Amino acid sequence: MVPNEIPQSLGLVRLMQHFKWTWIGLIASDDDSGEKFVQTLKPMLTRNSICVAFTERAPHVPSSSMDYAFREQHFKLYSSITQTKAEVIVVYGDTDSLLGLKLFLYASYQTALTPIGKVWITTSQWDFTSNIALNRWTLKPFHGALSFAVHTNEVPGFRDFLGTLNPYQPQGDIFIQQFWHTVFNCLVLYSSLTIKGGRNCSGKEELESLPGSDFEMKMSGQSYSIYNGVYAVAHALHALYSSKSKKEATGKEHLLELQNIQPWELHPFLKNVRFNNSAGDEVYFDENGESSAGYDILNWIVFPNESFVRVKVGHVDPWAPVGQEFTINEAAIIWNSRFNQTVPRSMCTDSCRPGYVRTVREGEPLCCYNCAPCPEGTISNQTDADHCDRCPEDQYPNRDQDKCIPKFMNFLSYEEPLGFVLASFALLFSLLTALVLGMFIKHRDTPIVRANNWELSYVLLLSLLLCFLCSLVFIGQPGGVTCLLRQTAFGVIFSVSVSSVLAKTITVVLAFKATKPGASMRKWLGRRLASSIIVSCSLIQVGICAVWLGTAPSFPDLDMKSEAGHILVQCNEGSNTAFYYVLGYMGFLAIVSFMVAFLARKLPDTFNEAKFITFSMLVFCSVWVSFIPTYLSTKGKYMVAVEIFSILASSTGLLGCIFIPKCYIIVLRPDLNTREQIVMKSKSGTQEL
Repeated sequence: MVPNEIPQSLGLVRLMQHFKWTWIGLIASDDDSGEKFVQTLKPMLTRNSICVAFTERAPHVPSSSMDYAFREQHFKLYSSITQTKAEVIVVYGDTDSLLGLKLFLYASYQTALTPIGKVWITTSQWDFTSNIALNRWTLKPFHGALSFAVHTNEVPGFRDFLGTLNPYQPQGDIFIQQFWHTVFNCLVLYSSLTIKGGRNCSGKEELESLPGSDFEMKMSGQSYSIYNGVYAVAHALHALYSSKSKKEATGKEHLLELQNIQPWELHPFLKNVRFNNSAGDEVYFDENGESSAGYDILNWIVFPNESFVRVKVGHVDPWAPVGQEFTINEAAIIWNSRFNQTVPRSMCTDSCRPGYVRTVREGEPLCCYNCAPCPEGTISNQTDADHCDRCPEDQYPNRDQDKCIPKFMNFLSYEEPLGFVLASFALLFSLLTALVLGMFIKHRDTPIVRANNWELSYVLLLSLLLCFLCSLVFIGQPGGVTCLLRQTAFGVIFSVSVSSVLAKTITVVLAFKATKPGASMRKWLGRRLASSIIVSCSLIQVGICAVWLGTAPSFPDLDMKSEAGHILVQCNEGSNTAFYYVLGYMGFLAIVSFMVAFLARKLPDTFNEAKFITFSMLVFCSVWVSFIPTYLSTKGKYMVAVEIFSILASSTGLLGCIFIPKCYIIVLRPDLNTREQIVMKSKSGTQEL
């Protein structure tokens, strides 16, 4: 009824995994069973990323305690234990084969040698308490140890049965007599045991009064297995004699048949046995004939008075549902005093904290590694990470590179200083343009307004007002509508403005030529000429924008790669070629206006608006020539800010150069805003020409 050792090995691995012990020592008895255990356990440990710091053999105790080779082997073993960083040591072997190790550890504990404060993990083959004479002084080094033991349970009536035992009943039981003689230090009458000056055993000594190091009032794992084995055989025999293949017989015939039963006859019935024992445990065998019993995990607690207790802190049940095969009560474990009741750490290298990745040390086990920071743009959110991961596109690593955090949406908003200042200037110049327009409307009958084609002035002022206002469309989070309106509205409105300036310039030139006697230019003068210039030039820009919107319209776009930690919310122009066609056409109109105005700069003073148009076009062209390289070298909201600044600067240049001089005369020099003054300047200008 002894269970298979494979579940014990699996339980050892699960125990290491639970406490994250990845660097352990391994000591096995120096025999075939120890070699088999090592060869079975090591591959399991390797598959689960647990490394063995050292593997040593525990030699058997020689006949002479002064055996030199024995002492040398144990000193070598002692060096391996004390010099390793492994805090956990697994020990495999039976009681006899590990007696030397037990004695040597106690000797190191009692002498000047450094006491070994480790987490000892022993297997079910090693019974600490089998040698009563040694228990009281050899268990100290094993305080806090964990041991695997064949599963046992409280059998009803067993403690009462132990209470009835005495060395005289039943007579002839030499095992009880020897035990009584050893633990109570008394002489059993009528036995062959002797003791100098000893007292006689009364038979009333109580086993319950013995310390735990001498005797425990509960069934051990081995005894529990024997108990279940006896009952399993009894159930198999009952099934055998209850089968239909057996004839009914008298009790005497039963006895004769029982003596003649062969093992092979009982085996099929024993294999199918399944019952609950008196402790409530189910007993059965699997298809391989293995016992259903698992393993208990015991914690050894040794007190200063050399007494001890074994506390069950876990269980290994290979037949339990998936995920429940291994259980451990971590809070119930008492560790070696060296660890101050904190869970021991047994690792070759300290854990790599989140934000770092493990890098293998050349020529060393995988459990020995260096910790390197994650590469830029990646994170690790767990300890001892084997690799770093990139964040999703809408997130970026925090400073410690141990988690991803959402990126900030980056666009030119009204709340930030730059957006607020640009919006304020746009509104300020819009208000100023509206005031100039109102002033021209109020003084529309004065000579200076009428002499400069007041209708074109109104159109130009209205278009400039819209230019200032259209810059507000560029501020705020881009959306589908705003992306469609931004460049197209800007292109069309600016084309109207520049077309108005061109119409003004051409009108000035034609008006001067029409004043010469016999001039044929008079028929070209009038509202239709100016309107035709504005409409035709503007329609070309409207056509360009219509083609742009029809083929590759602008749309909101998220640029997640240009700036770390930010998502650039911007308008994708759809077609950069169309955008530069819009700018190019405006530039063409501005250059034509500049050339015409430059040629007409020396016309009579009455028509000297050409000089101001020349300056305004010079400002306009300078702004937009500077705009292109600056625009291409920026990203995100700063690209938008550059375009808004160019719109405001060029519009302000037109407003200031063309209309401020006239406003100066209207407001501050009304004496110059008379017909006589205009006629006088006109005559003087004509004479100069």
